[in-house]
Order: sequence, then C-alpha cells, then structure tokens
Amino acid sequence: MPNCLTLKKSNCKNCYKCIRHCPVKAIRFSGNQAHIIGNECILCGQCFVVCPQNAKEIVDETEKVKVFLQSGDPVIVSLAPSFIANYDGVGINAMRKALKQLGFYDVEETAIGATVVKSEYERMIKEDERDVIISSCCHSINLLIQKHFPQALEYLADVVSPMQAHCKDIKSRFPNAKTVFIGPCVAKKDEAEHYEGIVDAVLTFEELTEWLNAEKIELEREKDNDICSRARFFPTTGGILKTMAQDTPGYTYLALDGVDNCIAALKDIIDGKVHKCFIEMSACIGSCVGGPVMEKYHHASSVKDYIAVSSYAGTKDFEVSQPKPSDMKKAFGYIEQRSQMPSDMEIQNVLRQMGKFKPSQELNCGSCGYNTCREKAIAILQGKAEISMCLPFLKDKAESFSDAIVKNTPNGLIVLNEQLEVQQINDSARQMMNIRLASDIVGDQVVRILDPGIFMNVLRDKKSIRNERVFLAEYRRFVEQSVIYDPESRLLICIMRDITDEQNEREKKEKISRQTIEVADKVVDKQMRIVQEIASLLGETAAETKIALAKLKESISNE
Repeated sequence: MPNCLTLKKSNCKNCYKCIRHCPVKAIRFSGNQAHIIGNECILCGQCFVVCPQNAKEIVDETEKVKVFLQSGDPVIVSLAPSFIANYDGVGINAMRKALKQLGFYDVEETAIGATVVKSEYERMIKEDERDVIISSCCHSINLLIQKHFPQALEYLADVVSPMQAHCKDIKSRFPNAKTVFIGPCVAKKDEAEHYEGIVDAVLTFEELTEWLNAEKIELEREKDNDICSRARFFPTTGGILKTMAQDTPGYTYLALDGVDNCIAALKDIIDGKVHKCFIEMSACIGSCVGGPVMEKYHHASSVKDYIAVSSYAGTKDFEVSQPKPSDMKKAFGYIEQRSQMPSDMEIQNVLRQMGKFKPSQELNCGSCGYNTCREKAIAILQGKAEISMCLPFLKDKAESFSDAIVKNTPNGLIVLNEQLEVQQINDSARQMMNIRLASDIVGDQVVRILDPGIFMNVLRDKKSIRNERVFLAEYRRFVEQSVIYDPESRLLICIMRDITDEQNEREKKEKISRQTIEVADKVVDKQMRIVQEIASLLGETAAETKIALAKLKESISNE
C-alpha cells in the first residue's frame, strides 16, 4: 500500500464503490475489506473521493512540517496555483501573510516552476526532434505509464514536475531551506517521498485549512494581481498548452484529462497511431482544480474553479532563470507488476464457479466494480477479488436456495400483493386446489381460488392470523391456515397445512366413541332392568352396580 494512503478497515462496507471508480482496479478485497495494491495504484485519489464511509485516509504531514518550523532553518512553501480556486478571493499576498503567521519563512507560487517546465517542453519540441511527447507534470499519469503502460515510457517527457522545479530553485537560492508543497493532489506526497532531497513535505489544502483554523488565523479576502503569470493556468485542462508557443510546424498540441481518456490515448500511441504530437495529460477531470483533495464541499464546480484560475492568470511569464536541460532531467523506470495473467482455462473455471457457463450468462453488469465478468474472474485468480462480490451470482444463489425450500415444502404457499392478486404459488398449494399451472392463477384475484375474507381482515388490521382451521368446501379439504402481512414488502403470505387426513382420522375416532357410548347405554339400561327385577334379592348391591355402570359410561364418553 502506498505510504501516503491509509485505510480504516472497520469502515469498509463492501459497497465496491472504490473499485468501480478505480481506473486501474488497484484495489484488492479480502475478508470483506478493501486493500490498496501499492505497486498497481496510481494515486489518482478517486477511492478517497468516492468512499461513502470515509474509510480511506491520506497521511497527514502537518506535524512533520511543525518540526521543520522548530528547527530554525527557513521553511519555504511552494503553493500550487490551484489555491485560487480552493480559497475564494484570496490572492498570493494574503496566503503569504497567513502562512507566515504559522511560522513559514516565505511563500512562493509553484507557477514559477511551471514557467521553467513549459520552457523546457518548448525546447524539447524544437531541438530534440521527438515524435510524441507526453507531459510529466501529473505524477498519477507518470505512475500510470510506469506501472501499466511501460511501452510508452519513451514518450514520457523526462522532465521534473513544476513542484520539483520550483523546490530545486528555492534550494538553489536558500541552500539550508526546507521546502513544503501545498496543493490538491495525493500523488504529490508519493512523488516527494520517492524523489528525495527536493521536496521535504507535502500538505493538502484541507490539512492547511485545518491548521489555520486550529490557530484561529483567517485568510484575508484580498485578490492581488500585481504579478501576472500565464503559468497560473497550469492547474486547468489545457493550461500547459496555454503557456506554450505552439508554433512548431507539423506538430499537434493536445490536452487530455481523466485517466480513461489518457489510457485510450496511450493505447493509440503504443499502436503507432499517433505522431508528431505534444500531449498534455492530467489524471483528474478538469486537471488539478479537480484534484482529489480540493476541498470538495466548498468547490464542486469545475466551471467556477476554471473562471477563478483564469481571472487570476495573466499574459506574461514569470521572470525566471532557466536551468540547463541536464538539470531538468528526471528518470522514469518501469515499476513491475506482481500479478500474473492466468490462462484461459483457469478463467473459464472461475467463470463456471460464478455460474457463468456460457457467454450469454456473462452479464457484465459492473456491480462488483469490474467492467466485465471476465475481468472479475482474472481478478479472482490474481487474489484481488472474491466470488461473493458478484451480486447477480449471490442473488441467483439466494433465490435458488429459497426456491428449493418453497418448491419442496409440503405446505401450500401463496403470496398476494395488497390488491389481493396472486404473485406466487407453490406446487403444494396447486395440488390442494387442483390448479394445473401456476400461470393459470398468478396475476389474478385470489377470490378465484379462495375466500378473500381472511386476507381482507389481515390487510385491514395489519395483524397476522396463525394456525386457523378452515374447511375448503370447494376442494373438500381441511387446512390449518396462517396469513402473515409483511409491511416492508407489502405482501400477504398464506401458509396452508393440509390436515384433511388428520381431520378424517379424528372424525373416525369420534364415530367409534359415539358407537361405544351407545352400546354402553344399552348395556346400562338392560342391566338396570335386571337390577330392578332382583332388587329385592340384592338389596344395597343394586345401588353399587348402578354407580359402577355409570362410571363405565362416563369413562367411555371421555374417550
């Protein structure tokens, strides 16, 4: 995992929103948690922006900067030109005043470094006779090429970024200075860490705002315009091109934003479809003013942000001392991927485990975050994803399980909507009511097959009725019936247990009991007559006999 990004595991809710928005699918799911794959991540910050649980955090270097301030060495800020869009109506002089209150020695605009970089781009186009040149200002685009499109490395301008060019310039003027870049980008933290000795720390606008608020320092609404610079256009789409002469004959100048657009262009470049072209590439839509750590709750309008930058930029360049081309060089190497591409047979085996036995079953719905079922299968084999991430698969599995229960239960099940229309009926219920096919009744009123009274009562009272014995005269069946109302789904569920055999057996026993009682009555009557005839001979014994026979009759009746 990149050091500048951390993940709060407990907050991950398996929504897969981060993987859906990750342009290079550099997120691994394991144990129902998302994990960033460091050697594949391009630090575009989209996972940070879209996470609904705020599970992803950017490492805060504020304390590190405070230590620099206490060291006694001058600490100088390189402030990204997008600050004018993040802090409405606040110019560089107001920013400098506020940051000096925090203890910084000075604040300069990164646009100074941008001026140096654009001049080097112009020199490369005119003198190096390169076919295709891709700008190297955006560290996320650099990582995209280094990690995922190494065939395009030869086209990536081997030039330092404006941040690095400016911090190098600061250190040339203040050899013992510490440099701190403040901007809207996650990737700059990684760039500063990877290329040591140039940028000592990186803060985001959000971190700066929190620091200012903690110190109760308010930014003055003072939009100065005493120094105008075209390089202030750099944080907008096409901003680099706006600063360049674009006068090389036969050369095309093109600006692209958004990783997907850049990927499409890289594929064309690798395939040899693009020639004599300078391409400005930005990972973020709208370029840096659309950066992942612009304070989004206050700045959600790319149009408004562009206007803010445009109104602050000028038509002239900063006066800078242009370094030698050799001092502007920056090496980009291939960052090897650990994931191996599985074989087609392995992919097919996983697809079958996902319930995809033929191409028509590959829905490519994207609910798991991957564009296609095949991509998802590859991710599973590479240890990035789990089969359970496939929502249609889980839905089909759950429905198959519930359907098996409904189909095989001996109880009759009927589901009605609030209009008392049959929505579902199982085989046992159809057999009870001699219904040939479910389609013969599904969608029709329940009155066609059952007395709707009990359903109307449950729907009216919103109270379920359980284990009520009912005789279905039309079907000559006794059932034990329960009707349950589910308020969430707004459905009525009728469960019927056929107790016809039990009822018949009970009636048979009751008939035998009645017959036994009748026989006992006859025996008692006959015995009483005999008793009366011999009463004189038996004396008190007659009374005892009568009592005994009465008890016998009572015992039989109770059975």
